[in-house]
Amino acid sequence: MGKHETLVVERRRPATGRPAAPSIRFRELNILLALAVLVAFFTWRNPTFLTASNLNIILRDMPRYTLLGVGQTLVIITGGIDLSVGSMVALTNMVAAYLMVSWNVHWLLAILAVLALSSAVGMWHGLFVTKLGVPPFIITLATLMWARGLSSVMTKGFIIALPETPYLYLGQGDLGGIPVPFVVLLGVAGVCGFLLHATVLGRHLYAVGGNLQAARAAGIHVDGVRVFAYGACGFIAGLTGIVVAARLGQGNPNVGGAYELWAIAATVIGGTSLFGGEGTILGALLGGALMAVVVNGMILIDISSYYQDMVLGGILLAAVTVDILRRRKTP
Repeated sequence: MGKHETLVVERRRPATGRPAAPSIRFRELNILLALAVLVAFFTWRNPTFLTASNLNIILRDMPRYTLLGVGQTLVIITGGIDLSVGSMVALTNMVAAYLMVSWNVHWLLAILAVLALSSAVGMWHGLFVTKLGVPPFIITLATLMWARGLSSVMTKGFIIALPETPYLYLGQGDLGGIPVPFVVLLGVAGVCGFLLHATVLGRHLYAVGGNLQAARAAGIHVDGVRVFAYGACGFIAGLTGIVVAARLGQGNPNVGGAYELWAIAATVIGGTSLFGGEGTILGALLGGALMAVVVNGMILIDISSYYQDMVLGGILLAAVTVDILRRRKTP
């Protein structure tokens, strides 16, 4: 690449890699508009949609995959992907239950152990990607398989019922009338949003996904940034497993099926580009909210569950297509 071409690339995609703020607001406003239309439609078809009890159900159910979407956003912004998060939810919810029931570990220590395990697995992914050059798709797919298998091997497929402890509050409690899982989601999203938009590390995450070689030339520790993104995604997957176990009151090896696909869908619907370098945490939250509203609304108006995945797949396809067409028009 000649000198002139290098300058063109740098002007087109600056070292920060951060998309222009007006573009972000425009995409997120579109999602909000779609949410408003969906809420109005489902309320028209079934007035119970906007009742307090149904909204509580949506807020309690939404964090399952939206938390994973927040973690996935960090990885996708750097140009990677993590297919293992659903299986990691299955593994970590089993590990948490196993430690508390079989080993009689205090629930706080069990939480810390699970978060340490899931963070280590995430960093392991980052090291394979950066040091060995293994494609993210392959290493995280391998983890998807062994984590799912290990979660079943631990108890030969049986569930582990959890005792009545304060731990269950994380999944079943309310804080000021708001479900605790949703409070956890907002807390994680707030921390990650601050990280992305108000710190040097956040600018580096965008830069790595925007133009890897330009980021290296700018002196950014590219490998460290990518390992951090995968480690953070793993940490959030472990936290999701903790919340899911508390919500169910048991460790269940069968949970988390297709959660990784839902997480990616929430992220992409929220405006995160699969090509890297673009995306926001708010977008992931809005994408998750849109999916939660669609699923809940379809149940209330008696649409078969067989059609739910088809509808969500159509929404995902539309979001990806819009992203590709928008990038083609960008000079």
